[in-house]
Amino acid sequence: MSEVRIAAEPRTAFGKGAARKIRRADKVPAVLYGHGIDPKHLTLPGHEVLLALRTPNVLIRLKGEGVDELALPKGVQRDPIKGFVEHVDLLLVKRGEKVTVEIPVTTVGDVHTDGLLDQQLVAIAVEAEATHIPTGVEVDVEGLEVGTAITAGQLVLPKGATLAADPEAVVLQVSAKPVEAPAEGEEAAEGAVAEAAETAEASAE
Repeated sequence: MSEVRIAAEPRTAFGKGAARKIRRADKVPAVLYGHGIDPKHLTLPGHEVLLALRTPNVLIRLKGEGVDELALPKGVQRDPIKGFVEHVDLLLVKRGEKVTVEIPVTTVGDVHTDGLLDQQLVAIAVEAEATHIPTGVEVDVEGLEVGTAITAGQLVLPKGATLAADPEAVVLQVSAKPVEAPAEGEEAAEGAVAEAAETAEASAE
């Protein structure tokens, strides 16, 4: 995984008012923690952070006054309406160390025509080297029949990653397609036909 370099400034003002002032300047308050260090309060450029966070488990190189560290986003607060980043928690990582992260689970192919794919987990926890975190895991569902289930332990994980989730957890399964009930118009038409047939039989008698 490549690094994304982001300029970091030390942050000395705290509280809601200070945070609002930072955001008005198109910047994001952040906290860097981990490895037993005292948390470092930082200010990051908002646009660069927004772009970086489009990549799951992005590895960020923080560079600035008193800061030259690698970090992983571990908590992101976003505005519920506008979606911009309000705050970021960053975990300090070192090359060679293992970290536990969640990676997305995607599917390729189509299940059997009688089945309906029910994906219960869209991400799975794995342990991987901090600078080689896989982007995701792919599951081939082509032709899977009704009743088939795939658990976390059956996933073929990328090289270097080990499962950190319950191996018995169901990731996806194939269920039977629901039987479609006749539409109200169809039911009414069928009822009218049946009633007409009964009337004709009565007349004939």
